[in-house]
Parts: sequence; structure tokens; C-alpha cells
Amino acid sequence: MRIGLYAKVINTANQKKLVEEMIHFLNAEGVEVLMHQNMADLFSSQFNCQVFKTLTKDHLNIDYLVSIGGDGTILDTIEIVGNTQIPVIGVNTGRLGFLANVSTDSFKKAFKDLVKGNYSLDKRSLIQLETNMDMFGFNYALNDFVIHKKESSSMITVHAFLNGEPLNSYWADGLIIATPTGSSGYSLSCGGPIIFPKASSFVVTPIAPHNLNVRPIVIPDDQVLSFEIEGRSHTFLATLDSRSVTITKTAQIAVRKADFYFNLVRFEGDTFLKTLREKMLWGMDSRN
Repeated sequence: MRIGLYAKVINTANQKKLVEEMIHFLNAEGVEVLMHQNMADLFSSQFNCQVFKTLTKDHLNIDYLVSIGGDGTILDTIEIVGNTQIPVIGVNTGRLGFLANVSTDSFKKAFKDLVKGNYSLDKRSLIQLETNMDMFGFNYALNDFVIHKKESSSMITVHAFLNGEPLNSYWADGLIIATPTGSSGYSLSCGGPIIFPKASSFVVTPIAPHNLNVRPIVIPDDQVLSFEIEGRSHTFLATLDSRSVTITKTAQIAVRKADFYFNLVRFEGDTFLKTLREKMLWGMDSRN
């Protein structure tokens, strides 16, 4: 078995110690460990691991990728695994951890279960961005695609079309198109609903809309959404997960569901409902 390790940054002694423990443990289990180039300078003199950048371009045959960090780190792994659908395990050293579901105290048990095959794959849908300009290079997102005002306090107008038919004109600070995975992120903070991961849907959520009768809407994910943007400013901000670029109103933009999935490893007892109850404190009351 070959496992790759990825971390966005290792900047504390505890994080460095955690990675060292992981590598020693995996080697003892007979697992070959590969390391992302972000980590190579810090650990190359200590461990003789093969180094990778992106698994699609490096053509490396690995079985799993371990993400060490928070949910933002897992979002980074989308570009690393690309369309290979290599399963990703999230070891949570961050805060909330909707996606990074393995605690630092339980990674040994999780890795043992992984080696034994005691896990399931949680297939998460992705957004694919189509545009007439080179915006992001890797035009896929696990959470959301967002159009946002940039250089002015004035709202913008986003004309949205569903399969070419007008959906709505949003006078707002921006517009979020979220996957079920992203429904518990930025979209939720703007009043959008939580969508179960297996639901074949996108949620379209306006950011601070001017019209009070405009609300988030859930649409089937087999539809194509396209957009035209207007505003007093000449430039706008477009984001794809954690990446952002500046665009103009001449940008032709459409989003659709990608034709491949992001595979998240889930272990026994780790369910979406359990995550919601724990992270959002559902059913908990300080009076009890």
C-alpha cells in the first residue's frame, strides 16, 4: 500500500511531531509513504520519501492521500488528486472539521482500519467551471463558486440563467453556487439550507440581496447555470473554493456538475448526521 501525505503548512512543534509519528506508524504497518513537496524540505533529511506535487501530472500510483489540517486543507487536495478519484483521509488539526473527520488522537486506529479495509467511501459531487478566460487553471471546486463585488461598496447585478432560461437577476453583494458539501459553508452563513451529501442538487444563495423576496433556491445538479454580471465597478471577484481571481463583465461563465467525484474516506460510526450534531451543537442546551 502507498499513501501520500499532504499538509498546507507545518509551523508548530506539535504538527511536526504528529507527522513524524504518522510516518513511523505507517512504515511499521508496511505502508510506503510519499510526501507532498510542501513538506519535503522539513522532513527530507529525516525520511527518504518520494516527493509529489500533483498526482495527475506526476503520474504516481498511490492508494490514498492523507490531508493533515482542517477543511481548507482538504479543499487543497482537490487539485492534487484531480480526476484520479484517489480517496482522501482528513486528519483534523484545525477547528471545525466537517470534512477532516479523523482526530489527532485516533489516527492510529483509523490507519489500522484503512489497512484492513474497514471503511467506506463518501462520494462528493464537484462543481465544474466553464469560462472563456483562463481563470483558475484547475476549474473544479468541492464547496462552491462565488461571484462577489470587489472595488465598490455598491451592490452588483448577477443575471442567472438555468439551461439558458432566465432564473433571476440578483441585486446583491454577490451570488454563491454551492454543492451539497459546500452548503454547510459560506452558503449556510448567508441563509442557505444544509443539503445532504447524497442529494443531487446545487443551492444558489444570494449574498445580502437588495430584494427581500429573493431567497436561496435548490436546483437539480444536472442543470447548467450561466451568468452575466453588471455593476458600477469594472471588475468583480470570482472564487472557486479557496482560490480567487479578478474578472470583468466580459467574462462568460457557466457552472455544471463535474463528471467525476471526490472520494472522502469514512470510518465506522462517522456519519453526516453525527458530524452535524457534534459540529453544530444540535440537541445541546446549556441549561441541561
